[in-house]
Order: sequence, then structure tokens, then C-alpha cells
Amino acid sequence: MEIRGAGVIASPSSASMPLPVRLVDSRLTRDSLSFPHKTYQVAPDPRTTSSSSRFLLPMHLDTLAIHSGHEIDPATAAVTPAIHLSTTFAREADGSYRAGFLYSRYTNPNRAALEKCLAELEGGAAAAAFSSGSAATMTLIQAIGPGAHVVLPDDAYFGTLKLARDVFGPWGLELSVVDMTDPANVAAAMRDNTKLVWVETPSNPLLRVVDIAAIARIAQDRGAVCAVDNTWGTPVLQRPLELGAHVSMHATTKYLGGHSDVLGGVLILRENGELFQRIGSIQMTGGAVPSPFECWLTMRGIRTLPLRVRHQSATACALASFLAQHQGVEKVHYPGLTSHPAHAVAQRQMSGFGGMLSVQAGANREESLAIASRLKLFTQATSLGGTESLVEHRASVEGPGTRAPENLLRVSVGLEHVEDLKEDFDAALRA
Repeated sequence: MEIRGAGVIASPSSASMPLPVRLVDSRLTRDSLSFPHKTYQVAPDPRTTSSSSRFLLPMHLDTLAIHSGHEIDPATAAVTPAIHLSTTFAREADGSYRAGFLYSRYTNPNRAALEKCLAELEGGAAAAAFSSGSAATMTLIQAIGPGAHVVLPDDAYFGTLKLARDVFGPWGLELSVVDMTDPANVAAAMRDNTKLVWVETPSNPLLRVVDIAAIARIAQDRGAVCAVDNTWGTPVLQRPLELGAHVSMHATTKYLGGHSDVLGGVLILRENGELFQRIGSIQMTGGAVPSPFECWLTMRGIRTLPLRVRHQSATACALASFLAQHQGVEKVHYPGLTSHPAHAVAQRQMSGFGGMLSVQAGANREESLAIASRLKLFTQATSLGGTESLVEHRASVEGPGTRAPENLLRVSVGLEHVEDLKEDFDAALRA
């Protein structure tokens, strides 16, 4: 069934599509970690084994979000997981570790549970959690090794481009920045030393859509890794690993945490192989990991992820359709609009179009900022994916070199009633 609005087609919800549960072996054991001068023997990473999983039957994503990574506490029978703040763990008389935990930089019960949950939600084989989405991105670039060539989209999150150019450029990273909405541009940019093709879809802030399956095939054919920033799509609406990508990255700060109160990131891999072992080694050695409390907060947020994302997506569809017809609006960027140049691609690879949109309104920067300041229900703030609606003048944030038009407002739709959000925007535009 299609839900049609003015200029909008919303695909059926993924709630009706059962997702098979993978019995994830997310132990990710790093028994022998080699460094330039030493080899360390460490405790196995106790993130679960297939034999310990409670899940034996295919389940819907909604059920996974509630139960994956959550176990009844064997000591207290507590239903809600505890927060394990200890940085170190006692050894047994024989020198072994009772639960496999040695030191919290290596792993921690809360982080192990979060990584298991995220791997299962995305349909991956392994996951590594980090202190931010940027830390996750940095780790992947480090893991592909020195002297590599990377292909990035020309409208990627400005922080990703800054990392590649300013941080890794001096270390010898070669970079090509292309328009990925045409896969031919990616194919033309590939080199013999291309190790990574980074996809961001929908993009920030122009909401351009890239054909994940097409780009993944190009990367695969040339022996490169295809990674997708799935922060805006979420596992609820978009499944990069099932479309052929090797890695899915999330800023867990956004929709996964969902309450604007936690910072984090994650890399989820389709295979638990050599690349993941390098990622795990960098994670453990560098220590850019989330705290136990941040892991606990993210797990709490994930329990309502499907409900929140579907509601936000439906509201964003309705708001985008309303604004697209408003006389005070120049243009609306939203893949759910039939006028979007890649609407067909989005419809094919997403089960919903997401809770983000961008609006061009006002003749210039000053008028656009004035519209934003008149909004009452949309807070002017950076970030996205929380329960509250946010608006941001993106060019002001990104600064010189931004691709965002001077009159563009990026909108993160929250959980408010859609009619209230429409009325708020209408009043701000008409004032």
C-alpha cells in the first residue's frame, strides 16, 4: 500500500517485514595483539557467542531493538541492565578472568552489550563502538592503512571531509571527491590503490541520494571497501550491508541514542575478518571508546528506535509536502518528494524517507536566519535525531567552502504533532 500526499510517496513501513536474526559471534577475540616491540596476550572480548544467544527464530526489528544485548542479570535478576563503572576486573586464582573482562579500555559489559545489539540490528557480523561518529570514521581510515586512496562524496558531512583533508592528508592519504549520485563518477575515480569508497545517503544537508548497491559493486570489483554513513537512514529505514556495503557507520549520538544526551559512534561490519581485527586493535589501543553510562543510554534509546524513526519519517513526509507548496518557500530537499531527482532510488533502497529535510526560504542569509528565529517549536541547534525538532542555518555552521545555499535551513523533525509543526513554520514564513 502506498500513502500518497501532495508530492510525497511514502513506502510501506518495514514493520511488516520480518528480519532474520543472525546469531552474532561478536566476541571479536583479540587473543594476540601485535605491536612494534611487544605481543600482548589479553582476555577474550566477552560480547557473546552463538551458543549463548537467546534468539533462535527470525524476529522483526522492533523485537530486536527491545531484546538484543539485554540479558537478565544472573546475580540480581534485574530486568534493566546495570551500569558497570569499574575500569578493572578481578582475576581468578589461576590468573583467568571469570567473565572475560580485563580492563574497560579493552572492553566493558555495557559496551559489549551495545556492540552485540548494534551488530544484530544492522544485520552485521561484528561491531565496534566509539566515543563519537568522527572517532569511528577516523578509525576506519586508519585501518585501511597508509598510502591509500579514498573516494568521498562531494556533499559529505563537512567533518568527514575535514578529517580526510586536514588530518589524514598530511599523512599521505590520497583523496578524490566526486558527485556520487552518478555511479559512473565513482568508477572513473577508482585507482589501483583505492582502498575505501565512502557513501553518505541521504546526504547532509542537501539530502542527495546515492545508489548503495551500484557503488558497492564498483568497490567490490576493484577490491575496495564500501562504507556507508547510515546515520540518517538508520537500520529501521535503510540496510546498507544487505545492499552490498562492507561497513555501516553511525553517529549513535543521533537517532540511535535519540534523546540528545549521549555522544557516540559505531562501525558495523558485514564480516568479522581482517579489517575488523584491525579496527578492534585501533579501538583498544587508541581508547576512543564510549563510557559505560553512554553505552547504557544508547541501549535505552535503541529500545524505542523503530517507533521514533517511523513517526519522525511520517511527520517529515507530511511537513515536506506542506512546505513544498508554501508560497514562502523556494525549495524543499527531501527524498520522499516525487520531485526529488533520486526519489526512485530512495524508494528502492529505503523503507521510509527519514526524519530530516532541508528548506530554502528567504532571499538571503539574513532572511533565512530571521525565519529560523521566529520558529517556536523548532530549537535553533546543531545535531539531529532527538525527540525535539531542531532547525539550523547550515552555511553558518559549516563556514567557508560550504555547499549549503545561504538560504538553506536544515530541519530535524522530532516527535511533536505534525499539525503543530506545520502551523509553526507557516507563522514564521508569513511574518
